[in-house]
Formats: sequence, C-alpha cells, structure tokens
Amino acid sequence: MNTALLHQAASLLLTYPGPDWPGRYRDVRAALRAERGGPGALLLRFCARVQDAAPLALAAQYVATFDRSPRRTLHLTYYTDGDTRRRGAALARLKAGYRASGWQPAPDELPDHLPVMLEFAARTPDAGRRLLAEHRAALELLRLALVDYRSPYGDVLDAVCRTLPGPRPADRAAARRLARTGPPPVETVGLAPFSVDSGSGSDPGSESGGGRR
Repeated sequence: MNTALLHQAASLLLTYPGPDWPGRYRDVRAALRAERGGPGALLLRFCARVQDAAPLALAAQYVATFDRSPRRTLHLTYYTDGDTRRRGAALARLKAGYRASGWQPAPDELPDHLPVMLEFAARTPDAGRRLLAEHRAALELLRLALVDYRSPYGDVLDAVCRTLPGPRPADRAAARRLARTGPPPVETVGLAPFSVDSGSGSDPGSESGGGRR
C-alpha cells in the first residue's frame, strides 16, 4: 500500500470541488487505477459514486456535508477542543510542527483542515502519519457522522482511517472516549464547543462549524 499516494489522493478528493475539480478527479482515478482492494478501492468507489454529478451539484453537496454541521466539519481540532482558546493553542502547535518539517501550507487554510493535514502526510510521510494518528478520534467521529449522513465522502474517511496504525475504535462510544483525552474545553471564545456526548450523529441543522473551502 502506497500510503503517501493514498493520503494525497484523499486530500484532493476532500478539497472543495471548484473549477479545477475535473482535472483533480481524473488525476486521482489515474493514480489509483491499479488498486484492487483496501483503502485505494474505497477512494475509487467514492469516485464512481460522484462521477456523474455536475460540478455545481457536487459543490453544493460538499457545502451541505461539511459546512452546515459541526459534527461533520473537516477541522479536526474542533472535535476535541471546540471553539476555545485551547483550540488556538492546538492550531499553533500544528503550525509549528509544519514549520519544523520544512513545510508551509497555503495561508488561507487553518492547519487542522483535513485536506491540509493529508497533503502534509503525503509530503512528509513519517511525521504526517503520526499527526493523523494523533487525531484518530476526530477522524473516526467524522467518518461515523458521514456514514450517518449517508454521504459518499464516508468512503474517503474510511480509506484514511485504514491507513493508520493500531486498532480502530470499535464504535462511536469508543471514539468519543478517545476524543475526551485531556482536560475538557472550558473557555469558550466563539461558538459552543462540539460535544462528544451529544446525540449519535444527528444533524444539528444549520449550525456551522464549518469546513473551509
């Protein structure tokens, strides 16, 4: 399994499907054409599920999926820190880690945006894989929320989770317990924190904790 390739492909698929989407889609399909099972096959299944979607329709689906509910945000520190000052410290640590590895992401994205973290993992495999593993709980919670939402993007998250070492949380409760590691967020500065004790993936409607595009 070429983990760096899979992480790069997942990063491209999880980035907002703007005008460059058709080229990205073709590149991913071509890069994964030899995959017959495992995470690569899951990424190809996602591609097959969205291949007939018009670009504008896919963009609208992306916004509805990742921007309308904090339970499906692509910003991973939100799952453990909410919008708190503790989250600010976590973002600063991520930026410092990227700099220490000689990599600078685009300035218009937060460092915890999953496509950014996946690109880092593709470029710097050892450090990037450790970083993704540190956010395993958030990844699993997002995966489960996408499954509940019946989103094709659930296949992409499933593929990412399968590239990580160690046992996966057995269920949502185990992922929530993992997300509780460390002190609870207590100092809110904006939106209410994402609660790992809230319902089992129910959609909070128009709440935005949002994925950036």
